[in-house]
Amino acid sequence: MAEFIRNPVVELPDPNPEAHFSEEDLVFTEDEKSRITDWVNQYPTSDGAVMWTLWLAQEKFGFLPPEVLQLVATELSLPYAQVYGVATFYTQYYKEKKGQIVFDVCTCFSCQFCGGYDILAYLEEKLDVKRGHTSACGRYTLQEVECLGACGSAPMMQVDNGPYMHNLTPEKIDTVLASLEAGQSLPFVSITLPQDEDEMGGNRRTDADAEERYLTPPRPRQTQ
Repeated sequence: MAEFIRNPVVELPDPNPEAHFSEEDLVFTEDEKSRITDWVNQYPTSDGAVMWTLWLAQEKFGFLPPEVLQLVATELSLPYAQVYGVATFYTQYYKEKKGQIVFDVCTCFSCQFCGGYDILAYLEEKLDVKRGHTSACGRYTLQEVECLGACGSAPMMQVDNGPYMHNLTPEKIDTVLASLEAGQSLPFVSITLPQDEDEMGGNRRTDADAEERYLTPPRPRQTQ
């Protein structure tokens, strides 16, 4: 159908993409199918489990090319277009192969005006890679993303769909990179809340590896 759309609003997917995985590889194990069934049973219809299943597929295959999206659609008895729409809506689902470590730098409103683009530019220089690309060594992918829900500790970024790095500065970026190069895991850091400081030391979380005090957000050098 793509050849009949003359003026697409967005770039249309390749109707005949090259497969990255063989048919023998494109299977869920019995254990994985059991987990998917458990998720499906939590919802009135199977599409409620699509995000969980996409996450499972990404952990298994590393990213979500069209053939993996089709595998998810088949497993859930859903149209391919529906699964494709969910996968392409969220930046956390990787539609192409990424580096070993992925930096998602927020440049949405709050982060933008607190230095998100400064952080993005600094990482481009440090990693020698442009936003939206992977470094020549294949180790780092740098992405510019929409709001990650941590506006109070802007500028911030997420690493490998996991730990948030808050109140970013060039110095803190250097520390993060040094830890990753040393093979160290990044901690789950909780940001204190000023309104809670009297009652609970500012920290509502009991499962954090570390905590940082709330800081007044900085002003950016550049906003685009």
